[in-house]
Amino acid sequence: MTPSKSHVSLAGAGFIILGAALIQWSAALVQPVFAPLGPTATSGWRFLCGAVILLVATRPRLRSWSRVQWRAAIVLGVTVAFMNVCFYQAISRIPLGSAVTIEFLGPLCVAVVGRRSGRHLAFAALAAIGVVLLSHPGGGVTLVGALFALGSGLGWGGYVFAAAKVGGATAGFEGLAVSMSVSALVTLPWSLSRLAVVEQHPSMGLRLVVVGLMSIVLGFAAELLALRRLSPAAAGVLMSLDPAIAFVFGALLLHERATALVLVGLVLVVVSGAGVTMDRTSPEEVVPQ
Repeated sequence: MTPSKSHVSLAGAGFIILGAALIQWSAALVQPVFAPLGPTATSGWRFLCGAVILLVATRPRLRSWSRVQWRAAIVLGVTVAFMNVCFYQAISRIPLGSAVTIEFLGPLCVAVVGRRSGRHLAFAALAAIGVVLLSHPGGGVTLVGALFALGSGLGWGGYVFAAAKVGGATAGFEGLAVSMSVSALVTLPWSLSRLAVVEQHPSMGLRLVVVGLMSIVLGFAAELLALRRLSPAAAGVLMSLDPAIAFVFGALLLHERATALVLVGLVLVVVSGAGVTMDRTSPEEVVPQ
């Protein structure tokens, strides 16, 4: 029996929130590795660990894959590699919550374009004001960090569509395993450049495995399940809770503190995302499974 759209949307929302919590938690856990490895190499090792786990778990039957499946997986892999490298570069320079809030402009723009309403443009403008408040002097946001966060947001906006394509073109988690393997290959030169450091510190390698499991395997798997149940526009706006989740993990695990203006900026961005979500102008299309 085909589940109703309301049931599918509810399940999709749950998977989005679960994936966001796992990914932001892992982002807080990985930060001590930045100093010895550097953000880009850390990102590469994260992909490598996650890809190996996924390949062993799924054992994708690649001989039966079509060009459409390969193209979708490669586009997703490259997009995610770009997104995560920019994100790790951002959170190595600015607070986690602020980075995710700026990054969220990517999926928010996807949602606004997908709905094409004057009200949604107003919500987008509200989010932009929120980002300006985040960038006030004393808020901990630097120009370079903000630019990397914006680059990650660009990748995140593309990820919403690319992941939906993979979810519709492949069965199970085979597509995710291949896509993350592509990401690992893209970032492999940086991973190998720091191989000696990882070999000298086994505890660091264990942390990278845990981070890869939490984010690449469990976090992206949850989001892939969500994107099989939601349209890209709906998924983009449901990710409006990501900045708030990131602020919580940043405060609990990294002891990051936010000024009043930063909190106001966060609220404006989250409200704008929630506003677009609630202001539905047309029924959502479910991505074919």
